[in-house]
Formats: sequence, structure tokens, C-alpha cells
Amino acid sequence: MRFGFAERVSPSNAGALGTLNRTPRPLEHQLSIITGYDTATLRETIDEGAVSARLRELGQLRSLSALNEKVVLLRVSGRVDEAWPIANEALRQARFSGDREMALGARIRRAQVQQYQGKLAAALQELGLCVEEAQTHEWGTLEAAATFARGRVLFDLGDFDGALVDFKSTVFAMERQGASLDQLEGPLMGVAAAEAAGGVGGSAVGGHRPVDGASGHRGGPGSGSASTD
Repeated sequence: MRFGFAERVSPSNAGALGTLNRTPRPLEHQLSIITGYDTATLRETIDEGAVSARLRELGQLRSLSALNEKVVLLRVSGRVDEAWPIANEALRQARFSGDREMALGARIRRAQVQQYQGKLAAALQELGLCVEEAQTHEWGTLEAAATFARGRVLFDLGDFDGALVDFKSTVFAMERQGASLDQLEGPLMGVAAAEAAGGVGGSAVGGHRPVDGASGHRGGPGSGSASTD
């Protein structure tokens, strides 16, 4: 979910990092093609050419890591109707593997697709369950990923107070895991956006200031920013 945070991973090896639970950040934020977040919507900003090129590279691959990556790429490029059946297939594969952490990661990614389809109530319910399951098993990485994703759904619903709570919780969880400021970019931006939308003055979280900038990008070519899922 980078949890919505920067990590420089080339498109050629991003697929190998395809499960949320195996890394400290969600898949969508491991991909260098995601350049940041829009500060008004908290939607990912992307390099569209790189998305298309990576999807061509993945082709008809059906491994779980490839499916996970396709879900993210299709979602962030707005092709949610194509992402939905692949998200379901990825979840089936993850469940068949018997790895409950992998299955939870797939559930988070699928809920993010629901959010982008406009099915906010369904996404909110599923992500709430994902947060609870991650807490029960003390899967801190997945808990932070699900919490950040839930905050973005609450933001879409106009519940800025609820979104702010989730974004701050994500920041604190990531800090406990030793995340860098770059990795915290997404949730810090969420904090700033929720405070602004809710009329709350910008405040430091965990000793950090919310990320500035109208586009949500961090400066310079090749600088990773702000997922998923």
C-alpha cells in the first residue's frame, strides 16, 4: 500500500514484489510509474506510457504476482472494469495458496478497485474487515495498507474526520516500522488534504509536516512519490 509512499523499483522487477504482505509497502506504491498523488482527490498520478509498456510486458502472465500488478496498473489507469475480474482471480489464487496474508493483500487490492468503481459502501465495509483481520493477526504492514486505503474511501465519501483519523494512524504505524519521509508521502498528503477539506489547520504528524505542492509530486524526474493497493 510504499503504503502510498515512494520506493524506486524499476518496472522490470516490480512484479517480483507483487504481494503486499511481503514488503513494507503496498504494491501500487512499489511501481516507479506512480509519480505521486493528486492533492484534491488523493488519486495516484501516473506515467501513462510506462503503464501501457508494463502491461504489454505482463501480457498473458497468470502468476499471482503478475495478476496483482495488473490489478494495480489497470486501476490507476482508470480501467477498473478490466481490473475487477483480475482482482477476483488474484484473490482466488491467493486463497488457494493457503497463505492468509497473501489473501488479505488481495482483498485490499480488490476493495481499492471497488472504490475506483464508485462502490464506496462495499469498499468501506471490506476494508474495515481487512483492518480488523490484520489487527487480529498483528500483521502491521497489512493493517497500515488497509487503514490508508480505508481513509481514502472515507475521503471520497466526504467523511474528512474519519479519513483524518485513518491517515494519521497510517503515519504512526509506518513510523513504527521505520518508514522514511518519502515513504510517508501518501498518508501525510492525506492528512493535509483531510485537514484542509475539514477546515482544520495543518498540523505536524509524528514530527513531520504534510507534503506541500499542488500536484502531489516530489521534485525531479525519477523521484518516487506517494496505493495499494
